[in-house]
Amino acid sequence: MRLFVGDDWAEGHHDVEVMDEQGKVLARRRLPEGVAGMAQLHELTGRYLGEDGGDAQVAAGIETDRGPWVAALVAAGYVVYPVNPLQASRYRERHGVSGAKSDQGDSHMLADMVRTDSHQLRPAAGDSAEVEAIKVVARAHKTLIWERTRQVQRLRAQLREYFPAALEAFADLAAPDALELLGRAPDPARAAKLTRAQVAAALKRARRRHAADKTTAILAAMRSEQLGQPPELTAAYAATARSLIAVITALNEQVKLLEEQVGEHFGRHPDAEIYLSQPGLGAILGARVLAEFGDDPHRYAGGKARRNYAGTSPITRASGKKKIVLARYVHNDRLIDALMAQAFAALTASPGARTCYDDLRARGIDHNDALRRLANRLVGILHGCLTTRTRYDEATAWSHRENRSQSTAAA
Repeated sequence: MRLFVGDDWAEGHHDVEVMDEQGKVLARRRLPEGVAGMAQLHELTGRYLGEDGGDAQVAAGIETDRGPWVAALVAAGYVVYPVNPLQASRYRERHGVSGAKSDQGDSHMLADMVRTDSHQLRPAAGDSAEVEAIKVVARAHKTLIWERTRQVQRLRAQLREYFPAALEAFADLAAPDALELLGRAPDPARAAKLTRAQVAAALKRARRRHAADKTTAILAAMRSEQLGQPPELTAAYAATARSLIAVITALNEQVKLLEEQVGEHFGRHPDAEIYLSQPGLGAILGARVLAEFGDDPHRYAGGKARRNYAGTSPITRASGKKKIVLARYVHNDRLIDALMAQAFAALTASPGARTCYDDLRARGIDHNDALRRLANRLVGILHGCLTTRTRYDEATAWSHRENRSQSTAAA
């Protein structure tokens, strides 16, 4: 016997519907979040499983793949299908075209979706607790980096309005020396009074090379003539800039602390050695890639499935005589970001990757597309290494290109 559960979740409750194999609605409930709600769900499904409960299966559809509720469902033996909200939106149109939407209607749609189309859905991955921990810290680390970039852009915009000389003095506004000196002198008047000793000391604490030349350049930029704002407006801008500097400084500290946590968690994972052997992957990028791919050995049917999930493989649209191949625009943003960074780093770490990229560029393919195609190849190599439990080998990874070159030369 099989039961199907549709779970439309919200922050404080879950609207659930239980359906049998013929599509008959057996029960609808609104359950509270937490242990009490989970206990009520078990009681509800157990009521309809009856004496055959030991051999029965309960499939649940829910629009998320994480959180304690999903973990509890998996632990209880439910087959959980995380449904992409875009898939759910398209499936909803099969039940009506009016555009009407309700929590109860969504739970019905999810239950019917797993009843009729579970063969088209991917069950929740059986990732280990270790990789889930890596995902938590790696995502938090990257989120703070993105947030720091936003704050730096805000600071840059502020300085452009009242203190453009600061942008000439400091190329990297997130650097420790720039933050220290701008925090001490956030306006042109105070910046012009900075001494050579103060600037040199800040550069020394930031471990800058060629400190003497950089000190001279910073002082020259700070003391140069520039268009300014009225004193009252300059003071207001300086106050906001100082606040942004404090935020960026705090983000720098937390990014560094989380980077250590990412390295520690990643280093304890059994797949870390294989990931670190890949060209262009260090501890941080390797942790991000591992976190987003997961470590369930049965999650990907083959290298193509892993490349499709990564979003590096193209999609084909064909109709009649028309056929076009396009890049995938629906993908895991965090994963594709890490893989593109790996591909770029691999250009100097792997002769095979460099040759592959150069060949693509020689064919007129632009930089970003060539990097995506290289990333696609590197994902396939990674999948092969994980499947065979072997480290990356340069000769093996790119042997097909050598064989092709030899065949061309022989011809």
